[in-house]
Amino acid sequence: MARIARIIGISSLGLALTGCVTQEKYNALKLDRDALAEQLATSQGDANSSRASADAYKAQLENVNGQGGNMMALVTSLRDQNSSLQSQYDDINRKYMDALNRPMGSSPLPQELSNTLQNFANQNPELVEFDAGRGIVKFKSDVTFASGDAAVTPKAKDVLNKFAAILNSPSATSYELLVAGHTDNMRVSNPNTIAKGHKDNWYLSAHRAISVAGELIGQNTSSQRIGVLGYGEQRPVASNASEGGRSQNRRVEVLILPNQIRGGGNVAAGRQVQTGGKQLNKDQMTNMPTGPVINK
Repeated sequence: MARIARIIGISSLGLALTGCVTQEKYNALKLDRDALAEQLATSQGDANSSRASADAYKAQLENVNGQGGNMMALVTSLRDQNSSLQSQYDDINRKYMDALNRPMGSSPLPQELSNTLQNFANQNPELVEFDAGRGIVKFKSDVTFASGDAAVTPKAKDVLNKFAAILNSPSATSYELLVAGHTDNMRVSNPNTIAKGHKDNWYLSAHRAISVAGELIGQNTSSQRIGVLGYGEQRPVASNASEGGRSQNRRVEVLILPNQIRGGGNVAAGRQVQTGGKQLNKDQMTNMPTGPVINK
């Protein structure tokens, strides 16, 4: 561009200094000058456009670099959160296993509380069982929940309200509570069940445990006392080869532990579902060799 400008300047000077030239030479020089001026203008426009593009690319690069830094910060934060959650889960799981492996023969709970819980189970045998040797209250899922859902049935709500009153009594208020959901080994396949968020047995067991915890919290049981676990089909208490065994495996356990709890609890809402006018567990899809299908 500098060279073109010099040429235009020289051409203009030549025209000024030359007093007498032919018309043809004058016209030719004028055409050259005009062409060079147009090239100069075009080059200047291209230069400005290139400079603007360079500035835009620079801004984009700075933005990308900034986002990269933010993304790394987010990744680091998520990694720390996952590590913390894993540590909490491991601690809760350890306490659950300690309770299950507690030596039999003597109750881990005071006799007064153990007697109260046993009377509570005796008054609600269709829904509740009490393992005095381990301090575990078991709620039967086929009665506690609507079919294909984690919604607590009205009857179970009443029983859970009575259970919360026991847990909030002076004899139990200092105890830690672990709520563990369990299922049988039947695969979740009903689209309605999956659409509610219960994608598999892990989800269903966890959601049901959360629902029970939510009912207790709703009755003023401190969330700081409650931990929640979902084991799916991984910890059966009976054989899944028969419906009777599968029914025993479908349960939510509340473990009463003599620890000061530091964790929190969550509440989840659900809705009731009826299948064919009969309370079934999860949902009904196919027939089983041993009888009607109950579960997912």
